[in-house]
Amino acid sequence: MKDTRFQRILVTGAHGFLGHHIVPQLNHAFDAELICPPRASYDLLKPDVPTKLMKDVQPDCVIHLAAKSGGIIDNKNRPADYFYDNLAMNTAVFDAAFKAGVKKLLTLMGGCSYPSDAKSPIGEDQMWNGLPQIESVGYSTAKKMLLIQSWAYRKQHGFNSVVLIPGNVYGEWDNFNLEQAHVIPAMIRKYVEAQDAGRPTMTAFGSGKPTRDFVYAGDVAATIPWFLANYDSSDPINISAGRRISIRELAETVKRVTGFEGEIVWDSSKPDGQMDKIFDVTRLNKLGLSCDTTLEDGLRRTTEWFRAARTGGGVRL
Repeated sequence: MKDTRFQRILVTGAHGFLGHHIVPQLNHAFDAELICPPRASYDLLKPDVPTKLMKDVQPDCVIHLAAKSGGIIDNKNRPADYFYDNLAMNTAVFDAAFKAGVKKLLTLMGGCSYPSDAKSPIGEDQMWNGLPQIESVGYSTAKKMLLIQSWAYRKQHGFNSVVLIPGNVYGEWDNFNLEQAHVIPAMIRKYVEAQDAGRPTMTAFGSGKPTRDFVYAGDVAATIPWFLANYDSSDPINISAGRRISIRELAETVKRVTGFEGEIVWDSSKPDGQMDKIFDVTRLNKLGLSCDTTLEDGLRRTTEWFRAARTGGGVRL
């Protein structure tokens, strides 16, 4: 039977990358009306719009996914935009939800908010030990404030909010714009286009030496109903696979999955970012949850979706 604890669930950013994965999970788990307004209807960066949204929808649960996000190059070039847009939007939506009498708010932040010198595997207790990686510090610090707001509103007002920390998420509906994309969608697009054009090489950024912990978006989405139903704390939880892979290994795996037969050329003039970033998923596993999709399976699904979506106009290029 479906869970009946909520009547109206508002999902901001429902039409974005993670929203496409999370909304079906909510539909499956909850007997509630899902309200998923597009950005054109409610621009959350405009004054009073978050308050108007809550008044119009009257939700008893809010899943706040709307965010300004992008890859390392775009973050490095536009730190003020990433800082202001995320801080302003998160603060306003959070406050409006509390004032509207929402029972529970769940939101996501990025693993990039951890300190740049955090020791892997990175546990949740390392969050406040230093400044995030400088290339994305505008975005990362703005998102980090969600933890403070969740704690403050719970302490002063008893407002029930949950902040989760997905790892390096990839999957269908990701952003494949090369100026904004994260490493996996950027690689997939480059390989596919190089293959289509018959080019002998594909250029990858950096040295290939950094290691990362990638998590399939479908796995992240599958945990959200559980947290809505069972978790009532402002203590953050990492949601990731907890598996280490180098960017060079990733490049070889994407090459295999896409079928590209050319050579990988490494552009070492581009930044590597943090050298080792693996997430400690002990807390997640103790809750009985895990993210088990293998990297190769997740990459294959994502690549198949990209090939189909780019011909139908359903992908951000």
